[in-house]
Order: sequence, then C-alpha cells, then structure tokens
Amino acid sequence: MELLKEAIRKRGSVLSSGVLKVDQFLNHQVDTNLMSAIGEEFARLFADEHVTKVVTIESSGIAPSFMCAHSLQVPLIFARKKKSVTMDKENVYSSRVYSFTKKEYSEVTVSKDWLCPGDRVLIIDDFLANGQAATGLTQIVEGAGATVAGIGIVIEKSFQDGRALLEGKGYRIESLARISSLEGNKVQFVEESAHFAYNKS
Repeated sequence: MELLKEAIRKRGSVLSSGVLKVDQFLNHQVDTNLMSAIGEEFARLFADEHVTKVVTIESSGIAPSFMCAHSLQVPLIFARKKKSVTMDKENVYSSRVYSFTKKEYSEVTVSKDWLCPGDRVLIIDDFLANGQAATGLTQIVEGAGATVAGIGIVIEKSFQDGRALLEGKGYRIESLARISSLEGNKVQFVEESAHFAYNKS
C-alpha cells in the first residue's frame, strides 16, 4: 500500500535495527484519513471471507480495526489488556501475550458475550513481529468456537519470524507494508529488496 509506505518513509523513525516508531500517524497521534484508507484496503482484501466480526488488541490496533470494521459493516471487538470491573472473570476468553516493544506479558481478554461459534473473525493488528499478539488472538477466537477468517497487519517486520509462525498454522496473512530491514537507520521494504536483488543479478 503506497500511501502507508510513504507515511512510514516520511513520518516514521527508526530507533534501532528492530524498532520502528510510527507514533506520528498510527499508535499515538492518529492520521484518520490514512486509517480510513487502511480500513478500506483491509475490507477489499478480505471481501471474499464473509467476515462477521473484527478483533484486535487495545490500544494501537483499534484505529485501523475500527475503520476496517466500519467498511465491512460488522462489529469491532477489542481484547482488553486489563480486566474491567464490569467483566465477569468467569465469562471471558483469555490468552497470555508477549509485547515485543514493551518487553512484558499481558493477559488479554474478550467477553464470551461477543464471540460465538459460527463467527468468521478477521484479526487486525498494527504490527507483526514475532507473531505473539496475533497468536494470542487466534487462541481466543478459536476458544470461542469461531473461525479465523484471516489476519490483517498494518506493518510487518518481515525480518522476524511472525509470518512464518502464523502461516505455518494455516492462517491467511495480508500485510499492507512489509519491511525487510531497519539496518542503518533506513527502512527497506520487501518489494524494494527483491527489486534490488533482481537488478544485481
């Protein structure tokens, strides 16, 4: 998705060979026009999957997920990282998820009221790195007896093993921007790496 790649090039900051900061438009300040375009693109990519619900983890995944759910005209459910006092602890699906950027585990939960057997669920997240967040959500969805219709990722760090982990379990992955390297404080996209390798040969 060129619009997203352009935002990453111009407004993203490489903090290290493993960390890309995108808080100017995605996960702190939100570019609503870009999120709308992202949501429409996910809806287009998964139009044939008969999605009944969209699921994400709070909070960075909410903006693109909301736009996607709005485009698909289905409800959005976000897994909570902290249990609300209004949630019955016996009436939730939960999974333990490790955050690459925060270096900590969270117990994420979804009320059993909102996921049902027969649901076809599209999982959306802002980043795919080691695949732990998406794996945790697949466990929640499948624990409800629902089906994972696909996984949509805004930004994928293709130099980490998240995609291989999820595809190895048979899930369909669609990433709007795939980054092959953050070395040298420079963002290199997968398509650009392939083009460079082709021209070099």
